[in-house]
Amino acid sequence: MGRWLGVDYGEKRVGLAVSDESGILATPLRIADVLSVKQAARAVREACAEVEAVGIVVGMPLNMNGTIGFKAEEVNTFCERLRRSVNVPVETWDERLSTSMVERVLLEADMSRGKRRKVRDKLAAQVILQGWLDARQNELERDE
Repeated sequence: MGRWLGVDYGEKRVGLAVSDESGILATPLRIADVLSVKQAARAVREACAEVEAVGIVVGMPLNMNGTIGFKAEEVNTFCERLRRSVNVPVETWDERLSTSMVERVLLEADMSRGKRRKVRDKLAAQVILQGWLDARQNELERDE
């Protein structure tokens, strides 16, 4: 299957995660501090090349009722820029509640606010990518 890169896009920080070669397990990679969509796309391109990713999965922040809101439009814009600058597929995955789920786990672990900020986005990217990998694996198993 090859490695996939998971992305939790934000205006100030971009969380990155990567899958193993078999496409079963996602692990956090890093957080890139960014000031613009252009910088965010560059950070993702560089990470994609670094891990030799065969594709990118970007978290799509849909509204709770499944509709596309302002934040999702920003992610769509980011994805379009990314698609023009990489030679691998760029897919989106519903990320509703991924960051809040990570935040809840970190709070339960009694992690300080500063430490949470240092890991939250890359863990959210891991959750996004793992959800996509699991769904893809289930789809492949159904097709067999």
